[in-house]
Amino acid sequence: MLQVTRRQLVRLLGGAAVAWPLAARAQQAAMPMIGFLRSSSIERSAHLVTAFRQGLKEAGYFEGQNVAIEYRPAEGQFDRLPTLAADLVRRGVNIIVATGGSGPARAAQAATSTIPIVFTAGPDPVKDGLVASLNQPGGNLTGISLLAFDIGSKRVGLLRELISNATTIAALLNPKSPDVGEYLRDVQRAAGSLGQQIQVLNATNEEEIDSAFAAMARKRPDAVLAPNLDPFLNSRRDQIVTLANYHRIPGLYDWREFATAGGLASYGPSHTEPYRLAGIYTGRILKGAKPGDLPVIQSTKFELVINLRTARRIGLEIPPMLLARADEVIE
Repeated sequence: MLQVTRRQLVRLLGGAAVAWPLAARAQQAAMPMIGFLRSSSIERSAHLVTAFRQGLKEAGYFEGQNVAIEYRPAEGQFDRLPTLAADLVRRGVNIIVATGGSGPARAAQAATSTIPIVFTAGPDPVKDGLVASLNQPGGNLTGISLLAFDIGSKRVGLLRELISNATTIAALLNPKSPDVGEYLRDVQRAAGSLGQQIQVLNATNEEEIDSAFAAMARKRPDAVLAPNLDPFLNSRRDQIVTLANYHRIPGLYDWREFATAGGLASYGPSHTEPYRLAGIYTGRILKGAKPGDLPVIQSTKFELVINLRTARRIGLEIPPMLLARADEVIE
């Protein structure tokens, strides 16, 4: 019978204790690594990250099992994006997922011309210089295009259904957004065809948002449009919704998150679907697909969300036919 002394047993156990962490570290190092670059916080975007992980699962990847994710949120400080993108490149990630507008995508693009990049960005990634064309992106970028900015006239029509006697609509805009001119022309044409006027109120910081709503309180528009043309206004969601409700001004917003935060209604592309699709594209690239060969997907899933609690709070009755058409009613 083989005899093992106490000293030999300690030596054997000690060797196993060293071997197991080394094996675990080697397995982790062998995992492909995704760099997740985002303009806002991960905590406030938990549902979007969940949708991204769902797409990864559909592609056969599970965080912590066969893929690792390095998160780099800018926390709304957009000047940090280039530094965060450069850090992911130094980390040697296999792919960068750039989310939260075209800013993260441009920062990642400037940081590397070789690491694949999957973005979720605005309506025109060709105009933004991210890809050569939608069908054949070329280079190291591809992703999902959100058609959020092309439906301003549709939102004006929805406001007419919400408030049939509306004659004046305020538009809260950030004049620094490169898309503001095109958006404004679209809604002004639509409002003009309905005999309505658009009051433009500009805001580039928190104080100017307060001033804009103080002006609305004096001018009393029938409703307010607050489009998500750039990350700044989106980052001030709670402030905008709170002020609109305080002054009892019905608001129509782009993203579902505004309605769930207490806004009256939202109409726009699904915010979670592009992240799920980005997860699927990420998985395909990890399996060997080239980003330049994957066409940019244009997200076409739109959602109408109505917050009945807010409607009651501001004394607005929602037409039954509009409620029946809503994808989601918050009661």
